[in-house]
Amino acid sequence: MEMQPGLVWCRRWHGHGRICGSLMLTIRPATVQDVPLVKRMILEFATFERLAEQVTVSEERLLCDGFGAAPRFRVLLPVWEGQVAGYAFFFDFYSSFSGPGMFLEDIYVRPEFRGKGIGKALMAEVAAIALREGLWAMRWQVLDWNQPAIDLYKKLGATFLDDWREVRLEGEPLRRLAESGLG
Repeated sequence: MEMQPGLVWCRRWHGHGRICGSLMLTIRPATVQDVPLVKRMILEFATFERLAEQVTVSEERLLCDGFGAAPRFRVLLPVWEGQVAGYAFFFDFYSSFSGPGMFLEDIYVRPEFRGKGIGKALMAEVAAIALREGLWAMRWQVLDWNQPAIDLYKKLGATFLDDWREVRLEGEPLRRLAESGLG
C-alpha cells in the first residue's frame, strides 16, 4: 500500500494503555507543506546526536528529493493530541543477497513527547509498510552512546551487526575516486 498525502492511518496500540483510536496518536505521511517542519526537526535530531554541524540539506533539496516526480525517501509524522511529535525518515535499499529492504534513516521523537510509545509506534508503522511492500528486512543505525535506543531495539528483537563497519566516502576523496576512473 502506497502512502497517500493527507492519509491518516492508525492502528490500535494496546501497550501501556495507549489506544491510538483515542485520538492521542495518529501517524501520517509528510506533505509538501511539512517540509519546513521536517527540516527543523532534522536539525533538532542532529543536535541531539551531537552532529548539527553535519546538516547541510536544504528545504529545497528535501522538497525535490522527497516530493518530486521520483521520491528518494518517505517521511511519517506522528501527531500526538494535534502536535507533530517527531518523524521517521526512510527509503528502500536493495541487498544483492536478499532483495529489497527498508532503511530507516532517522527516527526522532521530540523531548516533550518521549515516554509515550511514539517511537515504537513509528517503527511499527515503518515495519508494516515494509511488510506490505514485500520487503525482507528493515535496517537502521544507532550511535553507540545512545543506550535508551539500543535498549529499545534489543527489546524489539533487533540483530546488531557488530561485525560490519559503516564506510563513507565524501567530499574531496569522493571526487578524486570518481576522477581516477577517467582514462
